[in-house]
Amino acid sequence: MCDLHHSDHEHAAPQSGLSRRQVLHLLGAAGVTSAGLAMTGDAAMAATASDTTSGYTPPTGLAKDTPAKRGALAWIDAHGGDITALNDEVWEHAELSLREWNSSIAEAEFLRRNGFQIEWGAAGFPTAFVATFHNGAGPTLGFSGEYDALPGLSQKKGAGQHDPLVYHHDPFAPTYGPGHGCGHAALGSAAAGAAAATAQGMRRNGVGGTIKFFGSTAEEQLIGKAYAVREGVYRGLDAFLDWHPGTTNSTGWGTSSALTAVTFTFLGVAGHGGLPLGNKSALDAAIMLATMTEFLREEHLAPSGRLHYVINNGGDAPNVTPEIAQISYYVREGSPERVKVLFDKVVSCAQAAAQASQTRVEHKITAACWNKLPSRSAAELLHENMLQIGPPRFTDADQRLAREIQDSLGLPTKGVSTEIGDLEPPNPAFLGGGSTDVADISWQVPTVSLGTAVAPIGCKTHNWAFAATTAAPMGHAALLAASKYLAALAIDLLTQPERLQTLKDEFAERTKDVEWRSMLPADFEPPMYEPPEWFLKRTGQSWPPRNITWPPPRVVSREKFASLGPDLAPQT
Repeated sequence: MCDLHHSDHEHAAPQSGLSRRQVLHLLGAAGVTSAGLAMTGDAAMAATASDTTSGYTPPTGLAKDTPAKRGALAWIDAHGGDITALNDEVWEHAELSLREWNSSIAEAEFLRRNGFQIEWGAAGFPTAFVATFHNGAGPTLGFSGEYDALPGLSQKKGAGQHDPLVYHHDPFAPTYGPGHGCGHAALGSAAAGAAAATAQGMRRNGVGGTIKFFGSTAEEQLIGKAYAVREGVYRGLDAFLDWHPGTTNSTGWGTSSALTAVTFTFLGVAGHGGLPLGNKSALDAAIMLATMTEFLREEHLAPSGRLHYVINNGGDAPNVTPEIAQISYYVREGSPERVKVLFDKVVSCAQAAAQASQTRVEHKITAACWNKLPSRSAAELLHENMLQIGPPRFTDADQRLAREIQDSLGLPTKGVSTEIGDLEPPNPAFLGGGSTDVADISWQVPTVSLGTAVAPIGCKTHNWAFAATTAAPMGHAALLAASKYLAALAIDLLTQPERLQTLKDEFAERTKDVEWRSMLPADFEPPMYEPPEWFLKRTGQSWPPRNITWPPPRVVSREKFASLGPDLAPQT
């Protein structure tokens, strides 16, 4: 689900204990090196290849000290409390994908108060919006905003051990509430702060251009941006600036995994578990599918691939044969073409599971996104700004919390990162990893990403540790640093036309052999929840949007009991 922690994954070295040469030798046969993919015609993967050789040294003299930049950074210093307050408000709401009613309003109101015009309902999503600041002729830059939480990752802020803030008692199946285990409260707030600071620097120093902040829904479902790109929401940009909470302070020009998300629904016939003959268990079918796809791993899943799933619905009571069951998969690979090959194998397994269990299966693609197109020139400019500004300023208390969390999770107690990571070329062997719907934007416009140490060294996103630190002082320091890095980069792109042109030239070279087409089906309808009436009134929207069928068609089993053949004659 959020899937990509940019800074940590982009530079991750193989952890196999093999040398670089051995890894390349092993992976060459799987087609996961950039050169190998280029030779086999995978243009989407070849376009992400690094053009550097060993001994790379980042260029210097790119980032400039200007009044506009100093003004933007000073604005963040003066309004840091407003930015962290926004973060904390979104953290408290902890709203799930497609239902970020309060969080989206909080982000939009922050930007409206700082001179932005708000347009709600981007691509039909109720909680998506575009905030625009215009200051005359000049480039148009986009900032990425996210604010959705994850299910089951509730955690008390600043707690060094797992301690859910929201705990749902159930004598049979206790659960935790949602929480910001991917740090999106910080992501959207820092980006909003950077957009507002950039606008202030432009306004006070006569810098022309347009700033757009894209409030995006459902990144954790990897659908908000991918669908919005297809609908043209991101057209007209000159560059796109992104960041993500992580465990290092770094940037780079690595790629990410392409992905298709799919839910299989099996339909059977319910009956008493004590009288099972003739019943058709949809749960049996889901378990068969899960089992069969496990057997894909040895011979059909390359080191660049990932296959993971969750049973969303497996029934409600042991003595009722489940009539309906859902199992959802994320199918990842290095490019859209490779995802399609692996996806088709999963579908074949689902069809076999339905046939074996005598159930019926339907499948629905719920999201799809490309691998990310990197920008080396943008990363180089961003990295120099990060070095000039310096790393986040963490306190002794932050380090104590970091070590407590690490000890609780069985990690080395190294604390939180206090350095700016080196800028290094990505590994030429793509070993797979996370995905991001920012990737689809990256094929439309030069895009760059960074990470800051919101959480301790060694921690992972989608874990309670990120929820604990995002709204703690440690997270505040990291998100304010991210806000400064983004604002500084934006000012450089607005005031140095030659730097922006370098980004565009690299983008044109990388994309010359690639035609981007959405991985979503042509008849795709995005998933949505009906908003509460107060939200529609507050944002001036109506329901439903034109791009969905509402109410959606019901999914109802019409299956028949299984036949056991003719009745047997009684034995006498």
